[in-house]
Amino acid sequence: MSNPLLQLLVLAAIAVFLILRLRGVLGTRDGFERPRLPEEPAQRRRFDVIDGTAEPGDSDIADHAEPGSPTAKALAEMKRAEPDFAVGPFLSGAKSAYEMILMAFERGDLSEVRAFLAPQVAEAFESVIQDRKARGLTTQAQFLGTRETALAGAEFTPATGMAELSVRFVGEMIVATRDADGNVVEGDPKAARKQRDIWTFARRMGQDDPNWQLVATA
Repeated sequence: MSNPLLQLLVLAAIAVFLILRLRGVLGTRDGFERPRLPEEPAQRRRFDVIDGTAEPGDSDIADHAEPGSPTAKALAEMKRAEPDFAVGPFLSGAKSAYEMILMAFERGDLSEVRAFLAPQVAEAFESVIQDRKARGLTTQAQFLGTRETALAGAEFTPATGMAELSVRFVGEMIVATRDADGNVVEGDPKAARKQRDIWTFARRMGQDDPNWQLVATA
């Protein structure tokens, strides 16, 4: 074997040895490997309430109350007492409660909604229902929908944790009251009417029970 050929074989062996060593240290890359992206913060900064005023970025309050108003400050204090509280979901629940309670009252049966009524409200509703029965009156009602649901006011008492939220409703329904002979004495069974109410719901913030109670109507 000639010297040039021997030298070539030796160089080739060294090259193979170096390649194997480099692969062992650096590893291999097969196929497409996604580039690394800058790491995002582990957790975004949560909404804070300081001295009863909300952060400028709290759209949940700004969407329903004038910034700096007593209502906005009360809502901010509610969030401080109960961070999971949000106005938007509350109003959605209040809208459902409005229809449910209103129809129970018109039907003359409060059994399914009594848990959502403060004692004085339940007593007032029950008094009207019993008066209808004593006079032989019956009411037929059809709820057509809630046209408006808006926050009308908010109050919060830090010492007790009690929150009160007043909501303005505009509903549309068909209601007709008949006497014992079937004559219509109030309303119209063929015409819709608008029902305007302001209802106040109350709840002690920070408690496990999430249900609000209707404490006043207007």
